[in-house]
Order: sequence, then C-alpha cells, then structure tokens
Amino acid sequence: MVTFETVMEIKILHKQGMSSRAIARELGISRNTVKRYLQAKSEPPKYTPRPAVASLLDEYRDYIRQRIADAHPYKIPATVIAREIRDQGYRGGMTILRAFIRSLSVPQEQEPAVRFETEPGRQMQVDWGTMRNDRSPLHVFVVVLGYSGILYIEFTDNMRYDTLETCHRNAFRFFGGVPR
Repeated sequence: MVTFETVMEIKILHKQGMSSRAIARELGISRNTVKRYLQAKSEPPKYTPRPAVASLLDEYRDYIRQRIADAHPYKIPATVIAREIRDQGYRGGMTILRAFIRSLSVPQEQEPAVRFETEPGRQMQVDWGTMRNDRSPLHVFVVVLGYSGILYIEFTDNMRYDTLETCHRNAFRFFGGVPR
C-alpha cells in the first residue's frame, strides 16, 4: 500500500519534470503505480475522528458543575473539589480536573479604560517603577505627555528628592518646555 506521503512525493516529482519511469525508480515502486496516482483525481485526505473515550471525570462533571454554581461568585480551589470527588471514588489526576474547572469559568470582561483627553501642553503624568528588587535596585522615572503620549524614561539608582528634581529637569529639557 502506498502512503499519503508517497503519493504527495509522486506528484511533487512529476511537477518538477521527472518522468514516470524516473519517479518509479527513485521511489522503488512500479511505473503502473506511479501512472495510477498521477491519473487519479486529487482529493484531500479523509481523516476520521477518533472515537470518544470515556474520561475518569465524566461521572463527576454534574457534581462539579453544581458545586461551582452553588459557590458563585466565590471560587472553590481545584484541590478542594479534588478532595471531595476522591472521597466519592475519583481516581483521575489534577490536570484534567483543572482543565474542566477552567472551561466552566466565565471569562470576566474588563471594563474599558476611560481615556482622559487633554489639550496639547496641558498635562504631564509622572511615575516611578522598579526593575530589580535585589541589593542594587534599578529605578525607572517615567513621564508621559497627556495629549501626544510621548514618553521620557530615565533610569536611576535611587528615588531621593534631589534625583526626582533632576529627572524632572531632564524631562523638561527633553520635551523643550514645561506643561501649563
């Protein structure tokens, strides 16, 4: 029996200009086999779905759904549910249980952020951030202009007042002025 890969190889070699005899010699099959597959209608491969296999979790799904619905809006940890259904005879693992619980949870929609529009030159937002929390932290001074969204970023080794003042001056120099 010729595999799907072999059939594809026959067609590719034929498109590259090889003769049926050369293809047969190359693949180690009969010339008649090559001819038959070149003349056959090209159909996409037909895949049959795998038969559904019973899961160890199947008989506990209704209980889990009910348990999660009863606890709404609070969430029950998967470990607690696992302990409860193990007491009822569940022999499966945590991975399939967590995947099932995750499929039951409704994704929470985040509220859209309200954009605060300003006139040009009216607003500048400033914030500090920390990149490393070890012995030598790296602090980040970030400035965003409200209208254009242009960023100014400066890295420092401390967040003292004199550093804050220096960073502001550097930002004003970078932007070419101060906001009103």
